[in-house]
Amino acid sequence: MGVVQIVTAVIAFAYTAFAIGLFVRAGLGMLALVRLGAPDLTRKGERGTRVKTMLRESLGHTRMLQWHWVGLAHWAVFFGFFLLFPALAQSYFEVLNPHWALPIVGHWGPWLLFSEILTVLTGLAILGLFAVRMVRQPRANKVPPQGTASDAGQRRSSSRFEGSRQWMAFYIEATIFTIVLSHMTIRTFKLALGDIEHEWTSPVSSLIAGVWSGASEDGLLTAITLVALLDILVSWTFFLMLALHPSMGIGWHRVTAFFNIYFKRNPQAVSLGAAKPMLVKGEPADFEQADPETDPFGVNVITDFSWKGLLDFSTCTECGRCQSQCPAWNTGKPLSPKKLITDLRDHLYEQAPYLKAAAIAKERGTDTVEIEPISIIGTVIDPDVLWSCTTCGACVEQCPVDIEHVDHILDLRRNMVMIESDFPAEAQTMLRNLENKGNPWGENPAQRLKWAEGLDFEVPIAEAGGDFEYLYWVGCAGAYDPKAQKTSRAVATLLHDAGVKFAVLGEAETCTGDSARRIGHEFMYQMLAEQNVETLNEVGAVKIVATCPHCLNTIGNEYEDLGGHYEVVHHTELLGDLVQAGKITPVEQHDGKLTYHDPCYLGRHNRIFTPPRELLGTFAEVTEMPRNAERSFCCGAGGARMWLEEPLGKRVNRERADEAVATGANTVAVGCPFCSTMLRDGVADAGREDVEVIDIAQLLARSREVKAEKAAAAPAE
Repeated sequence: MGVVQIVTAVIAFAYTAFAIGLFVRAGLGMLALVRLGAPDLTRKGERGTRVKTMLRESLGHTRMLQWHWVGLAHWAVFFGFFLLFPALAQSYFEVLNPHWALPIVGHWGPWLLFSEILTVLTGLAILGLFAVRMVRQPRANKVPPQGTASDAGQRRSSSRFEGSRQWMAFYIEATIFTIVLSHMTIRTFKLALGDIEHEWTSPVSSLIAGVWSGASEDGLLTAITLVALLDILVSWTFFLMLALHPSMGIGWHRVTAFFNIYFKRNPQAVSLGAAKPMLVKGEPADFEQADPETDPFGVNVITDFSWKGLLDFSTCTECGRCQSQCPAWNTGKPLSPKKLITDLRDHLYEQAPYLKAAAIAKERGTDTVEIEPISIIGTVIDPDVLWSCTTCGACVEQCPVDIEHVDHILDLRRNMVMIESDFPAEAQTMLRNLENKGNPWGENPAQRLKWAEGLDFEVPIAEAGGDFEYLYWVGCAGAYDPKAQKTSRAVATLLHDAGVKFAVLGEAETCTGDSARRIGHEFMYQMLAEQNVETLNEVGAVKIVATCPHCLNTIGNEYEDLGGHYEVVHHTELLGDLVQAGKITPVEQHDGKLTYHDPCYLGRHNRIFTPPRELLGTFAEVTEMPRNAERSFCCGAGGARMWLEEPLGKRVNRERADEAVATGANTVAVGCPFCSTMLRDGVADAGREDVEVIDIAQLLARSREVKAEKAAAAPAE
């Protein structure tokens, strides 16, 4: 070893030990902090499924690839990042002796070719991601002058990077590119020295190696040592930065994302559909046992979040995918799902020293360390942020590391509603109506069957032992809202004509509790749900058809926790099956251009995208809106926002109505009574009364009527 090798080796190994020590200490500190979160015993079990999902999403990049080109670039960087470790290991050999390489594979042609290709791909990918970030900078993507933002909101650009800490991303991109460049440079030096015999193993490096043809052997050997040292210093500086910045999610997610995906609420898919139950001592709340004086109802202080919540906050990469899809942020509301998570993360790490000190004191059995609990609402998170959420799930759908934004918002709402009685004034009427009348409209329960008046057949009432295949869950909207009543009549008529044996609950039906649960009143939800489960079980309901996706989601995904196990289908699914079976005929082709709006609770939350389109396809040609299927834009009614005013920013329903009208369609087909109301109001607000918003069932019934009328009017042969 020469003097250069001795000096570089000492620096390399000393710096490595220093960086590893700090990184390990920071990692253990993060683990200790996450463990201070409230218990959550629902994340156990299904280990095999969880491992498969984690490997599929991480190695396969299934969530990242929803954005194809960015996903592919990140996939290359992901695998390139792990390739950097054997390349980094080789750098240690090279600071000791420039001729050395990794044992066994260091001079093996296939390995050299593979590492060359992946290094080049990683370099190109990181340049591509850098270019995307530069093009999408907030200052270059101002909100259009026509104004989709409000002064009351926080959106000042259309960039998903607005609100992200850009320097961290640029630092990491620069780090990876520098490491890639150092590896490629060393490869060219070795080609020039003749240490790599075959040019086919290094097709890109061999094109550049000629630059060093005039360099001396000693000079090239020294250059290899120095560049290898640079590789080591830059690589471990990255881990040192993580140690110094534990809130650097864009760096830490390379470690925490695997665990965050593994422990997500739904081990098989996106954590949507059923709402996360309110937990007390790690188990779903039992209100007969829970005590609001001693048990946290929802979340008030940071440690009320479960340990998975704290892990979520630490894993956020600030990529802004959630923000770009959020209907609240896109219409100038104060809510950005990304900023919600990063604000909670920053608060967590600001409080970390005090939380850890208090935890240590508690373990030692002393009370010498006490901290004043800081209520999150109003200090860290503005209430308007929480009430802006429609629980549409677009943020959760897009998050590549499975952060559960909606769950955290619901937990914060639960504390506000049940403990603080702090919620928008309009919600008081809705909650009172649910409590007293069993429906948010406050209508007389005795009028539950009023929608069936005028039908030329009798709608049967479900009874224990009754002869029916499907229990038709009409829902509050279908029973009381005049527009939705037309859908109820259309569905009942179609089922009757198709010979389907069905029945309804009539006055025995009450609200499913969806709005109560999602506004944060878990106790009221459980009362309503238990009543419905008891009724459904008494009449022996097994198969249920619902026209409201919110009812479908609640009954099908949430009632099972209370002993209600049913096969629930959307009316478009059942009607589609009946059309395919030839039991509903005939149909007449729809006249005019038609577009379809995916309800959030039918599509994203329950993955029902194809059946409504297939049913529409039997009598119409669907022109898709730019945001459809998984990326469908919310109507604005979810999360109990159907019952709340919308004073901030542009109205969500108007934003979606504008998108629907822009397709040139004169008909907007829907499969949800809430969507129908919101889009109808949005279209009217846009001054386009010529555009009809109508449920698919009504379109199907109308098409049959038109064909029947034409057949009756045709002259007999």
